[in-house]
Amino acid sequence: MSNDKKTLKATSAKEPKASKDVKATRDEYVKSLKSRHWFFKTVLALFSLGSIGLIAGVLVFILAFYHFGQDLPDYKKLKEYKPPIMTRLYGGDGTLIAEYASEKRIFIPIHAVPKHVIYAFLSAEDKNFFSHKGVDFYGVARAVVKNIENISSGRRLEGASTITQQVAKNFLLTNEVSFERKIKEAILAFRIEQSFTKQHILELYLNEIYLGNRSYGVAAAALNYFDKSLDELTIADAALLASLPKAPSAFDPFRNPERALERRNWVIERMYDDGRISKTQMQMAQAQGMDLTRFDRSEFVNARYFAEDIRRELVARYGDDVIYLGGLSVRTSLDPDLQTAAVDALRDGLEDYDRRHGYRGALGKIKNLDNWQEELAAFEIEDGYHPTWHRAVVLKATWDKLEIGFVDGTKGEIPLKNLGWARQSLSGGKYLGDEITGAHQVATKGDVIFALEDKDNKGTYMLRQIPNVQGAIVALDPHTGRVLAMQGGYKADISGFNRATQAKRQPGSAFKPFVYIAALDEGFTPSNLVLDAPFVIDQGPGLPKWKPTNYSNEFYGPTPVRVGLEKSRNLMTVRLAYHVGMEKISSYAAKFGVDPNMPKHLSMSLGAGETTLMDIVSAYAVFVNGGKKITPTLIDRIQDRNGDTIYKKDERFCDQCNALIDWTDQETPLLDDEREQIADPRTAYQMVSMLQGVVQRGTATKLNSLGRPLAGKTGTTNDAKDAWFIGFTPDLVAGVYVGFDEPRSLGRRETGSSAALPIFKQFMETALKDEPIVPFRVPSGVNMVRVNAKTGRPATSSDKDSIWEAFVPGTEPNNQQYILDKSGLNLVTGQDSTSVKDSAAIGTGGLY
Repeated sequence: MSNDKKTLKATSAKEPKASKDVKATRDEYVKSLKSRHWFFKTVLALFSLGSIGLIAGVLVFILAFYHFGQDLPDYKKLKEYKPPIMTRLYGGDGTLIAEYASEKRIFIPIHAVPKHVIYAFLSAEDKNFFSHKGVDFYGVARAVVKNIENISSGRRLEGASTITQQVAKNFLLTNEVSFERKIKEAILAFRIEQSFTKQHILELYLNEIYLGNRSYGVAAAALNYFDKSLDELTIADAALLASLPKAPSAFDPFRNPERALERRNWVIERMYDDGRISKTQMQMAQAQGMDLTRFDRSEFVNARYFAEDIRRELVARYGDDVIYLGGLSVRTSLDPDLQTAAVDALRDGLEDYDRRHGYRGALGKIKNLDNWQEELAAFEIEDGYHPTWHRAVVLKATWDKLEIGFVDGTKGEIPLKNLGWARQSLSGGKYLGDEITGAHQVATKGDVIFALEDKDNKGTYMLRQIPNVQGAIVALDPHTGRVLAMQGGYKADISGFNRATQAKRQPGSAFKPFVYIAALDEGFTPSNLVLDAPFVIDQGPGLPKWKPTNYSNEFYGPTPVRVGLEKSRNLMTVRLAYHVGMEKISSYAAKFGVDPNMPKHLSMSLGAGETTLMDIVSAYAVFVNGGKKITPTLIDRIQDRNGDTIYKKDERFCDQCNALIDWTDQETPLLDDEREQIADPRTAYQMVSMLQGVVQRGTATKLNSLGRPLAGKTGTTNDAKDAWFIGFTPDLVAGVYVGFDEPRSLGRRETGSSAALPIFKQFMETALKDEPIVPFRVPSGVNMVRVNAKTGRPATSSDKDSIWEAFVPGTEPNNQQYILDKSGLNLVTGQDSTSVKDSAAIGTGGLY
């Protein structure tokens, strides 16, 4: 019996018989007690049911946790997780050259991320991040309530994933939209929170999150949206980035600026509501424009051929995964200023050559000129044209000018005086059509062309075309082999084939210095005479006799060795090679790295073998560096993602080079010279002096206008299929090659001097600007004697053509002179060199 009932019985026994009113009151009281009893029983029943439900819910949760918690990814690997990071290539001065990555990401440790950037993401994505244990139950409840409203209004449903849950999804799960994935995500979030600090979780999140525009992580996004580093971001910038994770495409500020701005300002307001910024900061940030600046790829050094060669080397050394995921930092040997000079010089030189060989015609034609602007914009043109050129359409062609229109609707004109070069190109450029006497001979109405603005005359333009010819240029440090500049073609957009390192072509006369240094090592001097006369050799049964000739088809009789190189005399070179022996010449080609497997045929002495521009440039470096062999290198140092050096080119030990050593005016430490000595420094300098004569008096006199100590050699192959110039200063060696990818003649009167040397000259003019003038260094053991440059004899006081000549001691000239003629090396007797020349010029003898 209940207490309420007991109380009721006791009261009834003691009281006298009650009146009607008292009875009514008592009935109501009893009724009240019965009602309360039912209520208590109901509450108790519901409580019992609730307990059972709660218990059941807990059991279901435990079972779900157990079921979905099986076979989950190992979250502990996040401790050692290394996100994919781009590999970056830098020039010698730290300028960015190229990036390689499967995901554009720059890893930033959490301690280096500015607080306002962190605050922006917390307010936008997970304001309770530092208080929850992986799942924000308050946030889940709030999202449920909000989504009930969203369902009724047809709006997009909201999620309630915490940053920890997003880490679990991004690192360990898929993007599958399912109830099962959400449970797994929550389970992993709990486990992650138990194992890692909040700071570590934030670091993972901020470096992994995708923020659109090919940006993975906040550091890459800062560059791609604002061209800023993280520490340069304003509160407004950070809020914009924090607005992107929810829907990077929908809130893309480049494509949807209004939505992006609205979302950004909402994030800023949330930062204020969460107490992370002041009201003044909020107002200032919301008033700020988005200030978007796409990362300017044009700021990269134009070195795609150079970068591609490094990429191939890195892949060969470490594999694709390390390059595209491992975040290497590669410091290269590239000098950005020299690279720019090389690119400009090669491009200008190839264009100049191309214009010398005529105009190949319009890019195409627009028929409907009533709508020329739109049709011109839609006209497809080939890649690879100069960035300063504009596509244009000829609107009117008269005898004195071409009136042209551009994509933006502006107009200009090309006057007749700027069209003189545009004669019709015939037979692949070997011949030219009639001279241009009227602009209408070059183009007609509707022709699509390239036009370059004439900076000296506004509104006036010049006709341009993409060259068919190709070429390459390389510059390196002759003392170390560090490649300072390299351009392997007119433009990488046209062809990625690197003609500096991949194209094997005949070097022609550019090979001759290796014949001459072999002769010097055999005892010849620059003043010895060699007979320049017809040379005939039997090539064997059934083969015609080989009869080389000079470029001029003339014979010059006895001539000093020096002059033979300066004037690039073929007959003298062949006679020297025959005397020295092709076995030795071939060994020199291998030793200097020009051609390791050069056939021992006499024609090889005239450059009939094959080599790359890089190989022959590094071989010329041996002359100027004192006979030391070098290996061309593009990489100075490689660091891994942690900043540890995993490769460096210079491995020489120096115990006095430690940065912690105090500087007390001590001498600079001397490092061991590990370069192989492959040539006598004295004969190497004799070659420098002779090649300097090529510039001063020979086939490269165009370089004299630079007023610099320069040396080098031109090279032209048979039928002018390849043109070369390889040259150097005391501290810089460079080479240029010009030719068609499918070998054919460069045209009449085209040589190394006309096609390649102007490119070298333009490059050196820029490279040496503001550099001090340094003379070529003369090694010890060399005697300088004044001789007559034309005869090689000791100079007299009346000689106008005297020069300082380099001799190994004991080989200086005297009154006796030796000549290499068809019978061998003989003493000149009974006549002077002039009479020998006269008799030789008449003769037609040869060697068999």
